Amino acid sequence: MKLFTRLAATAAAALATVAVTSAPAEAAQTADVRIIAFNDLHGNLEPPSGSSGKIMLPDGSKVDAGGAAYLSTHVKQLEAQVRNSMVLSSGDNIGASPVISALFHDEPTMDFLNELGVKASVVGNHEFDEGYQELLRMQFGGCNKTDGCQFRKTYDGARFPLLGSNVYFDNGLPALLPFSIQYSGGVPVGVIGATLKDLPSVVTPEAIKGLKFGDEVEAINRTANILDRLGVKAQVVLLHQGDEALPGAGPNDCKVQPDGDASAIAKNVTPKVDAIFTAHSHQQYNCVINDPAGQPRPVIQGASFGRLLSVVDLKIDRRTRDVVRSQTKAHNEIVTRDVTPDPAVTKLVDEAKTKAAPIANKQVGTITADLPAAGGPSGESPLGDVIADAQLEGTKSNNAVIAMTNPGGIRADLTYKSSSAGEGDGVVTYGEAFTVQPFSNIMQTITLTGANLKNVLEQQWGQSGGTKILQISKSLHYTYSAAAPVGSRVSNITVNGTPVDPAAKYRVSVNNFLAAGGDGFTEFTKGTDLAGGPVDLDAFIAYLGAHPGIAPPPADRITATP
Repeated sequence: MKLFTRLAATAAAALATVAVTSAPAEAAQTADVRIIAFNDLHGNLEPPSGSSGKIMLPDGSKVDAGGAAYLSTHVKQLEAQVRNSMVLSSGDNIGASPVISALFHDEPTMDFLNELGVKASVVGNHEFDEGYQELLRMQFGGCNKTDGCQFRKTYDGARFPLLGSNVYFDNGLPALLPFSIQYSGGVPVGVIGATLKDLPSVVTPEAIKGLKFGDEVEAINRTANILDRLGVKAQVVLLHQGDEALPGAGPNDCKVQPDGDASAIAKNVTPKVDAIFTAHSHQQYNCVINDPAGQPRPVIQGASFGRLLSVVDLKIDRRTRDVVRSQTKAHNEIVTRDVTPDPAVTKLVDEAKTKAAPIANKQVGTITADLPAAGGPSGESPLGDVIADAQLEGTKSNNAVIAMTNPGGIRADLTYKSSSAGEGDGVVTYGEAFTVQPFSNIMQTITLTGANLKNVLEQQWGQSGGTKILQISKSLHYTYSAAAPVGSRVSNITVNGTPVDPAAKYRVSVNNFLAAGGDGFTEFTKGTDLAGGPVDLDAFIAYLGAHPGIAPPPADRITATP
């Protein structure tokens, strides 16, 4: 109840600000307000490596992008161009972070966001990785109950609100603030936060115990009506949900899969909202989607890891306090590395690197070539193969014969040239391995029938977030046709070269997220005889140590046919 009182007090303060503040007299009839947003930073304070550190241009070329110190410089340049500017985030600032942030429960990243001057952020699914109480600590400050304060002597919390208009306790009371009101150019701008209603499917049940997540459109429209009654006419939404971009799309193209999750929400959100910043899918697009009244408004996303800044320029009528929609402009700005990095942020990042170095720089293995996380034509990826093999080897004592892992749990490439121990020597450090597998999920081995196994593989299609091809150990092979009817796409399943018997039983190792039905793989919950195993990262590191000089495996486990 104390925590709810603190949230309520913060909300009351925001409402009081609206009630007592009036716009200053200005000669101009309109105010130019620039909103600079980013999404899915995931604690990437250092410039991300491999494909995670590049932005694809429309001509197919790539440019290096990202890094907190470069991001800060680009933000300052954009702010200098428009006097009335504000910085916002569309969520997943923390969680699934590289080791220099994750070792310290992402306190360095929160300090960076404070340094950057973020005014508000919606919560993403990864803000809940360590549970609701830890999320509140991120907001209000204090030391971690288990580890204390390890980055600095104290942690003061975020100097901006973490929003979630559709996040509730089981009793229906709000668990987070639904909105924030920012004054810019003498006019109020309402910032509404909404996270994905399907959040329970992408986090472990324990992390969100006691919480419910409601429909995004309903929550946004309800909140927009409240703001409107308060006289706040200019409104933007931070939406932690996204669409999937089509191959070859550049940062400012609107080439997305039809009927995407974010587009569907955008088409139904009240016309009171003037711009929608999206996230979660780690895609780049700059779209204009008509609201229910037929008025165009921007719907935009800036990839991930701080590689793009989504910039929306609003012209607000001072008399009506509303946005002149016809004069809205939006673009994605690449966070290039050809600018001078911000010295203050560089100092912060260097501090985190120095404090993490004794652990992060320890050698744990070697590779002979890049191991990309991205899947090839069939969805099978070299790094996914290696991780699944590591998980099978790490659970042999549970009599496992198959290991399967979710692609979303593989957060970065392992690159030969970016190893910390030397340019081009193929050394893999603990920090690099941690960046690949940062969740500390627990391996679990369950018994599935052959019929269950086929159903699991069929569930790779028809997900709300698009197709998710599980990465599998070398013991498992199968063929699929994406053009076949849902439920009949998978065939020729073998385990260690023997065709799968639907009635036979197989010991299958997965992480605890998948075992609980995460990512929509509900068939895993039918598993029996559960046995615990190592942390996924520990299994990965043990495998790297036991198999020096790992080369990319042949991509022959999954066969895709027309």
